[in-house]
Amino acid sequence: MENDRAYRSNQNNLKLRKIVFYILGIFEIFFAFRLIFKLLGANPGSSFVALIYTISGAFLAPFSGIFRVAVTNGIETESVLEPATIIAMIVYGLIAYGVVRLFKIYEIPKDRGMR
Repeated sequence: MENDRAYRSNQNNLKLRKIVFYILGIFEIFFAFRLIFKLLGANPGSSFVALIYTISGAFLAPFSGIFRVAVTNGIETESVLEPATIIAMIVYGLIAYGVVRLFKIYEIPKDRGMR
């Protein structure tokens, strides 16, 4: 009985960790698209680009202003490097890792249920 309870608890814990990493993956994808679009000078008037900028901008707000934005004017496009996007990717990754490690602390050891 105790062993079954520990197994179910650990399974729920594993599901929570997977959910955290799934959400992190979604954030990282939006930030990566934003970074690439800005570097390549994508048209912000495009609905897809505007959607990516809007969604990622909400989660990027705490990091804006840490570093200056580097802008390079080309013949047709303007290339923008936002260091805040890179910082956000790193920070959100570290936060997700910390949350997953916190869940791991509450995992019941396998040998505990055997005694």
